[in-house]
Parts: sequence; C-alpha cells; structure tokens
Amino acid sequence: MKFRSTRLARWVCFCLLWIFAAGCNAAGRIAPSPVAQVGFSATSLPTLEQPVATVTPSPTATLFRLPTHTPTATNVPVTPLPSATPICQDGLLFIEDLTIPDGTLVAPGEMIDKRWKVANNGSCNWDGRYRLRRISGPDLGVADEQALFPARAGGEAIVRMILTAPNDPGTYRSAWQAYNPLGEPFGDPIFVEIIVASSP
Repeated sequence: MKFRSTRLARWVCFCLLWIFAAGCNAAGRIAPSPVAQVGFSATSLPTLEQPVATVTPSPTATLFRLPTHTPTATNVPVTPLPSATPICQDGLLFIEDLTIPDGTLVAPGEMIDKRWKVANNGSCNWDGRYRLRRISGPDLGVADEQALFPARAGGEAIVRMILTAPNDPGTYRSAWQAYNPLGEPFGDPIFVEIIVASSP
C-alpha cells in the first residue's frame, strides 16, 4: 500500500513538472525577449512587393471628359491700308478758235497759222506723252500725229498748227482728236475748215 502511494506521488510530481515546463516554453514563444526586438533594424525587415492593380474600363462605363475651352474671337482694330492712287480722268474742252474761224477764205497753197483755245477739264496733267491725231479730212501739209500742248488739270492751253492750204479750190475740213498715253481718245475733237479760192 505504501509502494503504490509513492508511485502515485512521483507520477503527480512528473505531471506538474511537465506542465510547468510546457507553460514556460509557451510563454517564451508568445512573449519574445526585449533584446530580440531591439536587435531588429530597418534594413533587416523583409520587403513586401505591393501588387499593381490593373483597372480595365467597362465598355458601358461613361468616361469623364474635361470641359473644352472654345477660344472667342477678339476684335482687333484693323488699320485700313492706304488705297492706291486712283486713275485720273482725261478731258479736253474746246473753248474757241483763236485764228482762222471755220469758213475762212484762203489762197491756194497759202500758209495757215491755226490756233485753238482748249481747256484741260480732266484730272490728268497733259505731258509730252499726250498727242493729237488726225481722225478725218485732209492732212493740210502736217503729220497725222502732233504733240498736245502741255496743260495741268483745270488749266487752259493753246493748240497751234502751221497748215498749208491745198492748191485746188474747194472747202476743206480736217478734224483732230486728243489721245492719252494709253492710246485712248478723249475730249472734244477740234476742227479746221477753210475755203480755197479759185486762181484769178
């Protein structure tokens, strides 16, 4: 009886020691020592790679659009360019016959000093490029083109020609027209009309 009590006591003591040892080991695993915690450094910690999330838009999703800015026109004052100089207008106004009025009787072959008074009633100045051309009648001894006496716009001029009467009796009328540098006729035509008398 005494032997069995001794064995029971030993077995109880063994169980208590085993429970105590197991409890110490468990405590050691649960609560690590402070020295172990202080010993960790930032470089010794494991690096965790964060997965990159890929977002695939839904085909039915409505995309958000930023508002677009529509530029508005700004009224900038425009300075008009100077217009080109307008083309002037040519004009010639017959005023009067200064010599040899129409119907003057002259001798055959007589020299005639014919003068007309005219006005430049246009806006172009007559220069050496302006001409007089015969447009009808006999030439009366002069070239078919003569210089038009220079005159400024708004001024007057005297047109002079030295003519020769024909030898044959009769009435002769010659007409002349002014032409500008472009070869365009302008203004009133001027005339000379003479009557050649019969020989005595």
